[in-house]
Amino acid sequence: MIHNCILLLTPVLKIAIAGLVLLAAVRDIMTRTVSNWIPLTIAVLCTALAAVDDRLIFGLGFGLSVFFICFVFWKRGWMGGADVKLLGAAAIAVAPMDVEAFLLGVTLFGGVLSVAYLAGGRILPRAAAKRPSSLVSRVVRVEAWRIRHHGPLPYACAIAAGTLFVLS
Repeated sequence: MIHNCILLLTPVLKIAIAGLVLLAAVRDIMTRTVSNWIPLTIAVLCTALAAVDDRLIFGLGFGLSVFFICFVFWKRGWMGGADVKLLGAAAIAVAPMDVEAFLLGVTLFGGVLSVAYLAGGRILPRAAAKRPSSLVSRVVRVEAWRIRHHGPLPYACAIAAGTLFVLS
């Protein structure tokens, strides 16, 4: 009976982690911030997932390694602080055989995001003088402004995509 409950816990934890990384991506697009409670909750859920899957030591070790490497990148100004926390938290959920896929997924999705932003600066039209009424239209308008002014990328989107790629 207990074994069956533990088997059911894995998909529940994966769905919760997926929902939170998607929330982080949406918040990053809209505000270029990710609240501290999101990576913290992801870290707790990923730790529980690693424990249920019997790879707690590896998960914590990999998550801390990714966090500290990214922390050095943050200190040099190469990464945002929210991205460091989110990437370190999500890395805890990665199984040993999925490390390369996770890192490659985050990198490739980040590259696609970068190319989209570079191309978007040349393709997107100037915003109309009238302020749009729908939320989506406003977000698109703000993103277009950020792209034209070389604002930071919402890299939580790439982290979320890489995490979802590995969790599926």
